[in-house]
Amino acid sequence: MLDLSAVPIVDQHAHNLLRPERAGAFAYPSAFTEGYAAEVVTRHVQETLFFRRSMREIAELLGCAPDLGSVLAARERLGFEEVARRCFEAAAFQALLLDDGFMPDEVLPTAWHRRFAPTYRLLRVEFVAERLIVESPSWPAFEEAFRAALETLGPDVVGFKIIVAYRTGLAVEAPEEEGARAAFEILRRRAAAGERVRLALKPLNDWVVWRTLEAAARRGWPVQFHTGFGDPDLDLRWANPLHLRPLLEHPAFRRVPFVLLHASYPYTREAAYLSAVYPHVYGDLGLAIPFLSQSGMRFVVRAFLELAPLSKILFSTDAHLIPELFYLGARWGRRILAQVLEETVREGDLTVAEAEAAAHAILHENARRLYALP
Repeated sequence: MLDLSAVPIVDQHAHNLLRPERAGAFAYPSAFTEGYAAEVVTRHVQETLFFRRSMREIAELLGCAPDLGSVLAARERLGFEEVARRCFEAAAFQALLLDDGFMPDEVLPTAWHRRFAPTYRLLRVEFVAERLIVESPSWPAFEEAFRAALETLGPDVVGFKIIVAYRTGLAVEAPEEEGARAAFEILRRRAAAGERVRLALKPLNDWVVWRTLEAAARRGWPVQFHTGFGDPDLDLRWANPLHLRPLLEHPAFRRVPFVLLHASYPYTREAAYLSAVYPHVYGDLGLAIPFLSQSGMRFVVRAFLELAPLSKILFSTDAHLIPELFYLGARWGRRILAQVLEETVREGDLTVAEAEAAAHAILHENARRLYALP
């Protein structure tokens, strides 16, 4: 039996925890679904295999009965700090890489998470662009400020994060400055009128992606792309990583490591194929683990192992808002990976020693190398 319980994890993509004082405005079951409709959060998510399984596991960790009411009562009794301590101690992370551009005004600062593991930042470029649109009086001012923001980064930043899949899709085209400028002007007028600025105009989105890839090429930095499933804000048809092929083939971006997040589910085999044939493409197992059923999680890992090099597979939890998701992601990452690697040994694809080495590579070594972590 392959035992990975002591193998450390580099969580190469997750998000900051919700501030405790914001918990009252947050429906706990919403952390267990990508949906946000009221009926999904209040009723249907509790009928998923992921939620049912998670309630039992969280209850065991918190010492209470395995139902939502008891879990909520235990969280209240123990307090936020103790729940977080239990979750992170059980998860045993070697390092955390956090995208702090998700709900930035509602979450704890990245530095707070360093009490549990060395913690680094992933710069979400759309969040940067939206802030600079509000602050910049003109297109030249915005262009200069955005380029500077990609170059003047703190020592804790180790990569870029792109969510263009959510906004205008992964079929990114070479940008034309005239179109990008016109899109900026539209958003700038909205900002001046006091409206919320949301980067969702394709000419400007493509410009932001292109400039980010240029900056990453100069640094040799990884760029994480949201691919595959997410909340209903996303058109899943345009989240297929195969749409990235023109970028992957572009000579200027051959030095940029592309990290395809969330197992690209349900386009998992497509992601495995891309990571097998392009030296600068990597696949990530997060969100699919732990959100899917056990058989679904095994499918994701098997699909990558069918074709992708062991050196190109990364692990993350995509945990967000609550510490329990960090715990569940780490727990099931180790468990499912062990189950699938045992299958490869039984079938003769790997030896026991090779399977153990593969586990270390996927859970922490590949990420440490890719992000040049100490």
